[in-house]
Amino acid sequence: MSGHILSIDQGTTSTRSLIFSPSHQVIASAQQEFAQHYPADGWVEHDAEDIWRDTLATAQGALAKAGMGGEDIAAIGITNQRETVVLWDRATGVPLHRAIVWQDRRTAEICAQLHAAGHEPLVQERTGLLLDPYFSATKLAWLLDTIPRARERAEAGELAFGTIDTFLLWRLTEGREHKTDITNASRTLLFDIQKQRWCPDLLALFRVPAAILPQVCQSADDFGVTHLLGGAIPIRGIAGDQQAALVGQSCLSPGQAKITYGTGGFMLMNTGEVLTRSRSRLLTTVAYRIDGVTHYAMEGSLFVAGAAIKWLRDGLGIIVEARQTQDMAARLPDNGGVYMVPAFVGLGAPHWCTEARGMLTGMTFDSGAAHIARAALESVAFQTADLVAAMQADGAGALAALRVDGGMAANDWFCQFLADILDIVVERPANLETTALGAAMLAGHASGAWSDALSGQSRGEVVRFNPRMDAPARQKLQAGWQTAIRRATAR
Repeated sequence: MSGHILSIDQGTTSTRSLIFSPSHQVIASAQQEFAQHYPADGWVEHDAEDIWRDTLATAQGALAKAGMGGEDIAAIGITNQRETVVLWDRATGVPLHRAIVWQDRRTAEICAQLHAAGHEPLVQERTGLLLDPYFSATKLAWLLDTIPRARERAEAGELAFGTIDTFLLWRLTEGREHKTDITNASRTLLFDIQKQRWCPDLLALFRVPAAILPQVCQSADDFGVTHLLGGAIPIRGIAGDQQAALVGQSCLSPGQAKITYGTGGFMLMNTGEVLTRSRSRLLTTVAYRIDGVTHYAMEGSLFVAGAAIKWLRDGLGIIVEARQTQDMAARLPDNGGVYMVPAFVGLGAPHWCTEARGMLTGMTFDSGAAHIARAALESVAFQTADLVAAMQADGAGALAALRVDGGMAANDWFCQFLADILDIVVERPANLETTALGAAMLAGHASGAWSDALSGQSRGEVVRFNPRMDAPARQKLQAGWQTAIRRATAR
């Protein structure tokens, strides 16, 4: 059997397909960006047909670049943007509406009404999540209520619901498989993460007919076969993007954690088979289920990470490329007392202040573009430290190291500052494609093509950043950050 794995990484702004060798190296890839649709304030949509076309095209493109056919691929793994909702016709496979994206806020009022009615304790107890438009259930309810005859047709079993992984699987298998994995199911507000099944009480609360739901499988499992890429290729791994990155970083033991820095930042800590409840309004979620064993994770999200650097470029025009921030920060002896609170869309965990707005504080006539750039980088590290502190307060224990990936992880200055502020080792893999690698590892394990995939020994080369800041300096910086947070959240 070939040991090559095709990994489909379907993200929020682009779709990529990567081919991994038996030694877990990328040998070919193809990527395609797609349009974002904003039909109203706070609404975000994707055309699922665009996503499907790009998925097929990039998979074919990666195979062509590698000089391979479908018969050369042992298995396919899929990882995807989580919580995004698609509703389609079972007979035709055609979506009834654009996909409603995880970022979409159109159901904020519905969530507020459910919260006011006292339903959040039930939701949190069953799902580990909070009542928020971020998750899938209220988006799905909106579609069923808005599209003519959708609810009637759903109850008759004529429609199918899924997150992006499920829709792609349906198309790849030409309608033969209507499945999802447990990590994606756990993000819908409809799934009981203790009993590991769709929850009848939540289906009733959100008025979702059971007939439209996919079958929930393990993360490494039999998801069917595709014949669309030449030959018959088994699909053997599916996981939401952040859980896939956890696997890709080999955070397979309790207490290991990773954070992915993209537009925002997503930190997951493996808590093993123990479902840990947060007192800091962090999320409890499924990390993965493999070989009949479920691991859970605590999750905290930063709303703004790389987006702050993008704002420096597009909003302020003080940089042309993100990598300039490394030199700008490094040439300053210190931050000059300048702090940025990047609350452009409010603050996420553990502050949860939607009313907060972005703030620059501590500016003097000596402050310049470099101070602002450094403050943007530092703000992401400070937010990460707040997440780590919240997880430790919830009983997660002290971290031995934090594994990082995503675009900002390429910045050496940022990684060193992060290690200094956290006072722990920060580890960066040489291969930053950890999300796609995680999906490949799941598929490699389930197919038998990668016998060492989940051994924890397959991380490859790692760059380590050791803390070197003394305690007084760290405490002074942290005190300045906490002052800035108080100002940004004052009402």
